Amino acid sequence: MKKIFLPLFSAVLLLAACSKDDTGYDGPSLNDIYGDFSILDSLSASAAAVDFSAGQTLTFSAEFSKNVNWKIEVVGNTSGAIYTIEGFSRLIDADNSIWDGSATTLPMFRAEDCVAMLTIDGEDDTLFQNVSVLGTKVITGLILSDFEGEFNPGWSTFIQSGADMSFVITDSDPAAQGAKYYDMGGTVDWDWLLGLVDIPGSAYGATTFSLNSNPNNVYFNVMLSKIPGLNNGLVLFQFREDDNGDGVYTDGEEDLFSIEVALNNNDGWQLISSKYADMPTLVNGAAADPIGNGIYEPEKLIQVSVLMLANPVSGYAQAYMDLMLFTENQPFKP
Repeated sequence: MKKIFLPLFSAVLLLAACSKDDTGYDGPSLNDIYGDFSILDSLSASAAAVDFSAGQTLTFSAEFSKNVNWKIEVVGNTSGAIYTIEGFSRLIDADNSIWDGSATTLPMFRAEDCVAMLTIDGEDDTLFQNVSVLGTKVITGLILSDFEGEFNPGWSTFIQSGADMSFVITDSDPAAQGAKYYDMGGTVDWDWLLGLVDIPGSAYGATTFSLNSNPNNVYFNVMLSKIPGLNNGLVLFQFREDDNGDGVYTDGEEDLFSIEVALNNNDGWQLISSKYADMPTLVNGAAADPIGNGIYEPEKLIQVSVLMLANPVSGYAQAYMDLMLFTENQPFKP
């Protein structure tokens, strides 16, 4: 009788089942874990200069001997803007390194020379590539102001008669976008209000602002800067709706939604973005019942107001404001 050696046959099957080709293996390759690292192709850019205002983009490329965690930071030599790209791969190419002119960290890029820096986890070397921005990315949306020109004549202001009051467009410090911003500051020891700006829809050609009627598709965006050493400022944005369509806002009868920003976080520029449908009704800073019909109707927005506030016993307060705009479907991407 022929003998069948099942243990040996089973062992062969087991070995066959354990064999693999590299393309079907889900775990890390031995080369990635134990292989020596080397740079096969250094960092380069798809062009020496790029015009984002014309819809152009820039990509980077490099090649390594194994998959690694890498990071590219593009830094504006004048603005200090930063755009960051990160990945885990052996190749950096057009599939994983597109730059459309955006900034990951404010301020936004200007037309300027930049340097791209490539760093790799666990490696000491940094690779550099110079690139030039010929034109900045186009800002789309309903821009209330970028503060690059004169004060909009359709706006109105109220400024308290306090000490060291400063409600002006200036370029004294670096702006978040472009060269200028709006400086709001002063000392008022009898009231929370330092000053305000009223921005009516009529300043843009109609009674109400031209906005999408779906409040989930409308975003308000603004760039604010906290001044180092000053933590007492509040900026309050108010959004008044003409619920009954009579062309005016009736105080205490129609909807007033708000965004309150406490300037007590990180110093420097920050982007504030809020979906219209998420704006609360605030009374003395606390959420309250709607004043009007309680329906978010951005197409009925008749006025935006900006109030600079501070506790009157807290002393001097100051904030910078730049690039105020509404965007559709998503928050603004600087």
